[in-house]
Amino acid sequence: MTEPTRTGSPASGMVLMAVCMVILPLMDAIAKYMATFEAMSPGQVTFYRFFFQLVCTLPLLFVLGGSVLRAKRPWMNLLRGALHAAASLMFFVAVKYMPLADVFAIYFVEPFMLTMMSALFLGEKVGWRRWLAIVVGFGGAMIVIQPSWAIFGWTALLPVACAFLFTLYLFLNRAIGEADSPLTMQTIAGVGGTLLMGAALVAGTAAGAEEFEMSLPASWLGLVLLVLLGSISGYMHLLVVKAFRMAPISLLAPFQYFEIISATVLGYALFGDFPTPSKWVGILIIVASGLFIIWRERVRARRAA
Repeated sequence: MTEPTRTGSPASGMVLMAVCMVILPLMDAIAKYMATFEAMSPGQVTFYRFFFQLVCTLPLLFVLGGSVLRAKRPWMNLLRGALHAAASLMFFVAVKYMPLADVFAIYFVEPFMLTMMSALFLGEKVGWRRWLAIVVGFGGAMIVIQPSWAIFGWTALLPVACAFLFTLYLFLNRAIGEADSPLTMQTIAGVGGTLLMGAALVAGTAAGAEEFEMSLPASWLGLVLLVLLGSISGYMHLLVVKAFRMAPISLLAPFQYFEIISATVLGYALFGDFPTPSKWVGILIIVASGLFIIWRERVRARRAA
């Protein structure tokens, strides 16, 4: 993967990344609230996530002019949006039934998948230490999944499916590189996600699928929360892209695990959920394995320099 051109200080990028990772789980807490207290289907919540993401970025479009929509790779950006929407749907269905911290912990098999796919399809060299860390990390995920499987069944595997789809999304990011600006990519991806979820809602409602039931917000609070959901999605991901243009991936990647901390706090404060001791063991194994993979990547990059 080619590193983007650096703008700004790495320290600022690290602070920005940390702030974004603390705030982003609020988006998933809102999705859980809408499903739990407003009885809104995950499919409908996902549609509003991308729709209001698109609406909330419109002011930037007016400021910067319509040229931002002239993407060099529009179809790939639309596909990015569709993949992101499908991944978000899987995640939102999972958080409807499962504790936030559990879903995030299982989802963090994503770095392991990305490393595996980079080795298998991009020819990147992955040594035995990182392969071992991947196996150990998946073992940690199984510790979290096992009790969830006993309660929720196949729903416990939805975060794994989400991680796989998001890995494909990251692969497309690599393919696009810096061909388009972050705002262009975010705007067109918002269009792709909105169109996919709109079609999914129509098809799901016609089929009588509960998770795709169409509905409007049941209260003004629900509407405000959905607008906030789209705002967090749009602006936080723009800031994440900005952070990656200020500091190397190897410096920023560990901050992703701040999401588990934030999700645990939100899950306990809003829904009374807290991981059991065995799940904490699994979470710690996943985090330790992920951090080891990141550290080995930094070592390899230094040797190659």
